[in-house]
Amino acid sequence: MALIRLNNQSLTNVNKGLVSQQVFTSSGTWTKPAGVSLVRVIVTGGGGGGGYYQGADDFGGSGGAGGTSIKIIDVSAVSSVSVTVGGGGAGGSSGSADGSAGGSSSFGSYCSATGGGGGNNGNGAAIYGGTGGNGSGGDINITGGNGDNGWDNFNVSNTYATSLSTGGASYWGGGGRGSVWTNMVANNGQAYGSGGGSSHSRQGGAAGSGRDGIVVVEEYA
Repeated sequence: MALIRLNNQSLTNVNKGLVSQQVFTSSGTWTKPAGVSLVRVIVTGGGGGGGYYQGADDFGGSGGAGGTSIKIIDVSAVSSVSVTVGGGGAGGSSGSADGSAGGSSSFGSYCSATGGGGGNNGNGAAIYGGTGGNGSGGDINITGGNGDNGWDNFNVSNTYATSLSTGGASYWGGGGRGSVWTNMVANNGQAYGSGGGSSHSRQGGAAGSGRDGIVVVEEYA
């Protein structure tokens, strides 16, 4: 950061600070604008999909959130950087009981973040929610939130049963809630990189998908 100097009561050599920002919700290339010498990047992987219920009186585990990496980079000698944005994992359905993992995101070789894991299906002995992804290479590296666990053979007579399984929260916010009885399907991940909610046997639909990741590039003069 440039120094601020007092010269006959006038400030000179003042850092201009944040001048612009580029947001990537899909993969592409960051190109440095004129006058930019420093960037702060926030890289988040895709969220994992929720698990399908699969059996009667079951609900799956929800998807984990993608990790996040935050890094300040001197780009004085850099003109462009390849950007990868990880997609959200698909929610489990009748043909694919477990949720799929989210994809990894990166800002060149500077820093990266893995996607969240998919939730397990609800018809097994141990029904884990997806594990949160991890950031790496950053000045700050954040692990995404784990998805809630599921339940095999809950055997509750309540007609209005609910899945109780919400997708993991990312750096940007919360995941999708699970399905409820017959009137609400499992939600997809809500915030960037968050996990999808799980599905419930008494609702009958597919689990929610994880939300895609994101890469934010803040540009400083």
